[in-house]
Amino acid sequence: MARKTSGTTRREGGGLRVGRVNTTEGVHPYDTLEWELRDVVMTNWRDGTVNFEQRGVEFPTTWSVNATQIVASKYFRGAVGTPERETSLRQLIDRVVDVYTSTGREHGYFATEQDAEVFDHELKYALAHQLFSFNSPVWFNVGTSSRAQVSACFILSVDDTMESILDWYKEEGLIFKGGSGAGVNLSRIRSSRELLSSGGSASGPVSFMRGADASAGTIKSGGATRRAAKMVVLDVDHPDIEEFVETKSREEHKIRALRDAGFDVDLGGDDMFSVQYQNANNSVRVSDAFMRAVETGSEFGLTSRTTGDVVATVDAKELFHRMARAAWECADPGIQYDGTIQDWHTNPETGRISASNPCSEYLSLDDSSCNLASVNLLKFLREDDTFDVEGFTSLVELVITAMDVSITFADFPTERIGETTRAYRQLGIGYANLGALLMATGHAYDSEGGRAVAASITSLMTAAAYRRSAELAGVVGPYEGYGRNEKAHTRVLRKHAAANDDLRTVGALEEPVHEAATREWARCLETGERHGWRNAQASLLAPTGTIGFMMDCDTTGIEPDFSLVKYKKLVGGGSMRIVNQAIPRALRNLGYKEEQIAPIVDHVAEHGHVVDAPGLRREHYEVFDCAMGRRYIQPMGHVRMMAATQPFLSGAISKTVNVPEAATVTDFEEIYYEGWRLGLKALAVYRDNCKVGQPLSTSGAAGETVEAPKPVRRRLPKKRPSETTSFSVGGAEGYITAGSYPDSGLGEVFLKLGKQGSTLAGVMDAFSIAVSIALQYGVPLETYVEKFTNMRFDPAGMTDDPDIRMAQSVVDYIFRRLALDHLPYEERAALGVLSASEREARLHGEDPVQAAVQVESYAQSAAPAEAPAPEKHPSEDFSEGFMADAPLCTTCGTRMRPSGSCYACEGCGATSGCS
Repeated sequence: MARKTSGTTRREGGGLRVGRVNTTEGVHPYDTLEWELRDVVMTNWRDGTVNFEQRGVEFPTTWSVNATQIVASKYFRGAVGTPERETSLRQLIDRVVDVYTSTGREHGYFATEQDAEVFDHELKYALAHQLFSFNSPVWFNVGTSSRAQVSACFILSVDDTMESILDWYKEEGLIFKGGSGAGVNLSRIRSSRELLSSGGSASGPVSFMRGADASAGTIKSGGATRRAAKMVVLDVDHPDIEEFVETKSREEHKIRALRDAGFDVDLGGDDMFSVQYQNANNSVRVSDAFMRAVETGSEFGLTSRTTGDVVATVDAKELFHRMARAAWECADPGIQYDGTIQDWHTNPETGRISASNPCSEYLSLDDSSCNLASVNLLKFLREDDTFDVEGFTSLVELVITAMDVSITFADFPTERIGETTRAYRQLGIGYANLGALLMATGHAYDSEGGRAVAASITSLMTAAAYRRSAELAGVVGPYEGYGRNEKAHTRVLRKHAAANDDLRTVGALEEPVHEAATREWARCLETGERHGWRNAQASLLAPTGTIGFMMDCDTTGIEPDFSLVKYKKLVGGGSMRIVNQAIPRALRNLGYKEEQIAPIVDHVAEHGHVVDAPGLRREHYEVFDCAMGRRYIQPMGHVRMMAATQPFLSGAISKTVNVPEAATVTDFEEIYYEGWRLGLKALAVYRDNCKVGQPLSTSGAAGETVEAPKPVRRRLPKKRPSETTSFSVGGAEGYITAGSYPDSGLGEVFLKLGKQGSTLAGVMDAFSIAVSIALQYGVPLETYVEKFTNMRFDPAGMTDDPDIRMAQSVVDYIFRRLALDHLPYEERAALGVLSASEREARLHGEDPVQAAVQVESYAQSAAPAEAPAPEKHPSEDFSEGFMADAPLCTTCGTRMRPSGSCYACEGCGATSGCS
């Protein structure tokens, strides 16, 4: 539909005039969509029982089955089976938007009743067409009998008194109960090196973390099964910083000892309750002074909380090394860069920014909250592969208007949070689908062009958001705390504009975006200097877990694409394995003809990567690099993308930099140092398999095979060695009987699963015969391992095998077990299949070959001399991605995928943190 105006404008002395952009007068926005009735039936992955069912729900035909299931099961209100239950997306959107419109009308946001109606229609159009989404609390609460809680992110405060510490426990628990997350800085609490007023020794903040951790583990989040989302921050100059740094790494050592003693410490294990500090993300707040001391190898002073005196000194470089080593061991602590955070703070006269929300994207005053919304960037990529600057800008101003209205009617868990949020009106607009947008337009994620596109879009988003905030200030007044922070707020916005001036474009896609951003910053500053601004903060980049699936986004937040092959749910049940639809579009943008595209897509469908795809030029491989896979984006590629967008965000970025298992402590030090040098506000790094309570990484390499010109079947002798292994995968039990040649490797496999005479048993018998015959004709076992590991279907989940704690299917388990029993270490390492003892040895820097326990009867056939291989991308040294050790969803059992600093489930939309 052609857009008719540039959106809303401010009327001097009155409310906003709202112009139509996507809608037409006299045509309801819902009438622009085709609707259909669908049945939503969601089953439990363990036993097949139905855990949610609602039939006859109404959704647009353009919405995927996945989005339908997530919205119907999570966001529809009312008891299922009663007349009060919502049955249509129209009802859900109406419930929410009607409150926004009526509140805006009541509080003078609109110039006329006609403007209120246009606002209402434009907002409903944007939501129904998946142009953007509010964060989950909006869908949960607005328009219901519940408290109108609209914020997903909270920051609390704790002072050095027992009363304050107990208030912290209570406030945090209330936030968890409501399904949101909270962060806190404990640095005001005196250290264990200091005395109490009574003369006794203080406990220190780390000891009080135990009580909060136990509370979070008990309450969980929203009364559901996933753990509560929380952040604990400690300043680097606190006397207890060394204890804090190693808090979770010590517990990880305890977990390993418990595991080795036979206790159940896996994901959700019965014995994990004895392990402490597992319910929070920990971060160290480092100062510029500390980082400079790291650079120079100087001593750094730790200061008393009660007197401010230096009570001890530490070697800054050694402490930094200990931070990196602890994160290498268990992923905690992350790091927050205080100097950068305070330098971009719009309200320093009110107070410092001490902490963040659990995912580190919301950084603001203590006792405050932020409601989020995310824009679906791919919706603004036109068919001619240009970016719809006008449409994007209009949507940003519409969403910012709506988000500010929500603070007017919102409820808050504590009065202090309510007072701060209403006084500073912090907003968090962001986006999703950046990774999909870059790939579709032929941009590598880790490239100058990709970063220029991302930076330009982010700059335009924040400029338009603050320009609208200034216009709102002219209509309904600036935020209450603006007067005392006017100079600082203006200074920070000028810093944003200056960063935009320094931004250099490299391609045609981002040029008009950057030009528009430059105009918007000029308008923003001019309007803001006249009226002030309505909002202390405007933008950040959240993980967009559940709402990303609601919008049918291929990628979440700032993340790159996860993989080139995905699974699409089908109406009526089941799923289909499909190639990422951005690939053909990317190939066209790179100049490939249709007859060249088809074989490349077929290659990706078969192998899951583009390496050696027919006709694909090696210089284009990087365009298709993903978060995981045969070729994955290097860790510093993620850091550079964060650095490109950070100068254009009020807050920070929810993102974990994932590194392979072979990464070193030195790698962590370099990443943390570069994060500071490049001007990030916060950073977290996760090393594959660093936690016991995670399943194995999924790996699969392309094994080299010798193609025999005339295959000859080599039958096994009548008498041959064999071994039978019993197993359980996701509650399904079975047996593997593997027969070997007396002088060499595996020659037959018999699989027993299901009752004799059942269809499943028959299929497994036929599969066993086919595999056995192929083995006898010389098909290498490693080829089967490559093809069948990571195959996903039910039953899946936990196993009873200590070497393979998680399996994505029975077939995945079978070929991992066969690899462990019949392949030598070097080949299994290339395939990413290691035993528990081998992984343990790698973790401690020992020789894993000495730890390998394997059947020595496997004999390798002589391999021919290899031709010189072309130069490889560094990630090709690792056969598969290192982010697939995400947990299984506790609701539906689907492998979750990274979503910023959290994990999100594509099956049901559950998240492990903010949404």
